[in-house]
Amino acid sequence: MKMKRIFRLLLVMSTLILLFSGCGQNPAELHERILTVDTHVDTPVSRSNGFHITKLNDRHQGGGQVDFPRMKIGGLDAICYAVFLSQGERTPEDFKKSTAKAEKDFTDILEVVEAHPDLVELALNPDDAYRIEKTGKRILFLSIENGYTMGVDLSHVKKYFDYGLRLSGLCHGATNEICDSCTDDAEHDGLSEMGEKVVGEMNRLGIIIDVSHISDEAFYDVIEASKVPIVASHSCARALSESPRNMTDDMLKKLAENGGVIQLCLLSSFIRKVDQDPRREEAMEALRKKYEGRRQSQEEQASYWTERAEMNKMLPERLATVADAVDHIDHIVNLIGIDHIGIGTDFDGGGGLEDCMDAAEVGNVTLELVKRGYTEEEIRKIWGGNFMRVMRQVQDYAKLSSDTE
Repeated sequence: MKMKRIFRLLLVMSTLILLFSGCGQNPAELHERILTVDTHVDTPVSRSNGFHITKLNDRHQGGGQVDFPRMKIGGLDAICYAVFLSQGERTPEDFKKSTAKAEKDFTDILEVVEAHPDLVELALNPDDAYRIEKTGKRILFLSIENGYTMGVDLSHVKKYFDYGLRLSGLCHGATNEICDSCTDDAEHDGLSEMGEKVVGEMNRLGIIIDVSHISDEAFYDVIEASKVPIVASHSCARALSESPRNMTDDMLKKLAENGGVIQLCLLSSFIRKVDQDPRREEAMEALRKKYEGRRQSQEEQASYWTERAEMNKMLPERLATVADAVDHIDHIVNLIGIDHIGIGTDFDGGGGLEDCMDAAEVGNVTLELVKRGYTEEEIRKIWGGNFMRVMRQVQDYAKLSSDTE
């Protein structure tokens, strides 16, 4: 990121202060005061193009959407760093590869934390997060996207917990041994018997269950099976945008009854359908056909994303806005209350809006919330308070269970 871009960001923040000086709330100062948590980013530690999560990168030059310096610029305190487990064939060999990748990814990010104690710190619980926030360092929670390997070896749940895992999804784009995916054929009619054991083990250890990506039937099964609140780390409201990845109003009501939280995903197509350049739609369809089928090798997945990035340069996507995203927040708050909504951007996994494309721009969400009359306490809950409350409840249950064993 060039110095003039940093200056432009500072100028925007100064303008916000002047703009809202008479409304009783200063969005920039409010944003800095509260703990801000993004519960889902797919950012790697490094890329071959020179990107590294500890350096200030420019997204326009292949620098992705999240790094620790841009988090600081944007006032984003904490991220749930997702270790993504791609799903190949469901064979012992592929499960073994997936486990090895998970362990390497955990090791890589923990080495970064150890090497940069002045910049970032690992958090294992809410108290850690609030303590680290006061130091000015960035906060890292560890999560998993796709419980792929847990479904064949329950001991992996504890193994990943010992690395620092505190939030885990059950599946991704394809059905696995734990449950059905919302974007694949049903095999278990929801949660499998093994999936019930995984849910129980996550409850026992104090790992938050993430229901983004699972089928509707699996969601209701998890609600039934879990003894503690759950989280959808990056999902939106289906009433406003028809997608199997989004949650129906009935699901949202059940989530609230469970005490859980939906973390609003900033992926444009989940927010609102935006008319695209027909040439882009043709290019996307050709890309889908080339890589059709959900179970691809890691090499094929890497090629897909490289080709998609090139297409995005030639034919940029028209995106929804922060205002469109906050429409979802309004809907969810009106339906189930302020205590069940948060933010999970899905940066570096497809997330990004016209006016919020990376970690340096997340203050625009706070700005829109202030414009719509949300109070500081309500914004505090949205930006992390609700998620911290769930984490505390999950961990308190695990401690109580351990004490009574």
